[in-house]
Amino acid sequence: MIRIAEMIPTDKPALRELFLQIRQQTFHWMDTSKFNISDFDKETDDEHIFVIHFNNTVAGFISFWQRDNFIHHLYIASEFQQKGLGTMLLQTLLEKTTSPVTLKCLKKNKRALIFYEKNGFTKKGTGIANNETYVLLEYGSIK
Repeated sequence: MIRIAEMIPTDKPALRELFLQIRQQTFHWMDTSKFNISDFDKETDDEHIFVIHFNNTVAGFISFWQRDNFIHHLYIASEFQQKGLGTMLLQTLLEKTTSPVTLKCLKKNKRALIFYEKNGFTKKGTGIANNETYVLLEYGSIK
């Protein structure tokens, strides 16, 4: 059974673990020893968070900065990837907000870039943050 809901306090321990583990796996070219379990709280402070549960297990989340219509994080636990859960989370968020929605994706994160483009995001530019090149992506812009 799959369920998507707003984050509740009891989700946080599992989300902290998931955030740390998936960042360590995904951003393997970085010094992942600098990633900490407490990063989740700092990185998602004041963000709106939806959590996806698979058979009552936290399987992933999406965090969103509402003020700027900006997706900050979308992470799915390894064992639940390639099952459509990321797309479900993304669609849930897109249905609950106005367009356009933007996000930044590191250029080296090729799997994520493909995922976002398959889900209707278009490239709007590039930039550099923390010595990493990112791609600015947008969904639902008015042409």
